[in-house]
Order: sequence, then structure tokens, then C-alpha cells
Amino acid sequence: MKKKIDHLPNKIPVFPLSNFIIFPRTTVPLNIFEPRYIDMVDDAMKSNRIIGMIQPKKSNQNTPVLYNIGCAGKITSFNESNDGRYLIVLSGISRFKIIEELKNEKLYRECSISFNDFSNDLEENNEEIKFSDLELIFKDIKTLFAKEGYIVNWKDIEKQNLDQTINTLSMASPFSLEEKQILLETTNLNERKKKLEEILSTYTVDNFSNKTIQ
Repeated sequence: MKKKIDHLPNKIPVFPLSNFIIFPRTTVPLNIFEPRYIDMVDDAMKSNRIIGMIQPKKSNQNTPVLYNIGCAGKITSFNESNDGRYLIVLSGISRFKIIEELKNEKLYRECSISFNDFSNDLEENNEEIKFSDLELIFKDIKTLFAKEGYIVNWKDIEKQNLDQTINTLSMASPFSLEEKQILLETTNLNERKKKLEEILSTYTVDNFSNKTIQ
């Protein structure tokens, strides 16, 4: 597994995006329109196509402090619209830890990072979780999505393998920035499932409010 980690870069551009996470082996479409992130995608496409998605902490600063853990993804689809926007698909590779933010002359931010704590992200899931263990999660999350007016293709989600299903639900759910970060930082799939259940339990049908799990 060390060999696979060694093939990943130790410096990447980072895309701070609030209330947004991506997990390994999941894919997300992104609509890129800000000039600094247009530049970032241009540079990534000339290199290894890898960018790091990371959440900024709540801040009124122009350059907000970033959480320490994010997830790297590879641009697997690229299209340019008539009005100059980039429509890309990002495929999650592995989570990473920021070592330090690097000074540069670019419009976007870059960080020195390490993948060493997340070598299991590059392995197939072999944890003893069954789809039957997700019945309560599906019940609660379907109620939550209906409450929010989300339209979801549940059949497609249920066709995914187990880790993709848990990660997709963690990504798509209308949780707070802090709750999504908690899910991203969980050590393994079983812990993520338990945290997802805990967070869902704080939401009720009649009172759509939440408390952050510590």
C-alpha cells in the first residue's frame, strides 16, 4: 500500500468549499466559474489532474482558515461551456492531512500534504457491515430528504457497493459544515456509519434542527 501512496503528490492545489465533502471512490460534478479556480483547473489539467477539496472553517476573513483534513480527487471529465465555465467531474482518491500551506504567486491556494494516515482509503472495503445494517439509516435519511424536498434516485444509490452508499449519503445529506467534517474524519467505514446514525438521530421530522456531534 505504501507504493500506492508514494505515487500520490505531496503538494496539491486546494479548493475550499463550505458544506461540501467528497470521499474516495465517489464522484461529484463541479461547476467552475471563479477566475482563480479556472486557473487552478487549467494547471491541474497540465499536470496530474489532482486537486484537494477541503472545507474552510466559519470565518469572515478573506482567506479563511482551513480544516486540517480534506480529500483529493482526480479530474476525470472536463468540458468548457460557451460562457467560459468549466464543467468537471471529480473522482475521489484519498483523504489527506495538511502539513502546511505554501506561499505562492498564484490566485489559488496550495498546500503541502500527507496521505500517510489514510492508506486504507486506497484499499477495498473488507469491514463486516451488511446492507441490512443500513435499514435505519435509509429510513431516517429518506424522511429527512423528503422534508427538505430533495429528489433522489434511491434505486441507483442502492445499486452501489456498501462503502460508496455510506459515503454518498454522508456527502449528499443536508448536514452542517461541522457534521460533514466529522464524517470525513472518521477512521473507517464502520465508524462513519455510526456517526451518520448519531447525526441523523438529532434531526426530527417536526423540528428540523440539529446539534453538532462532538
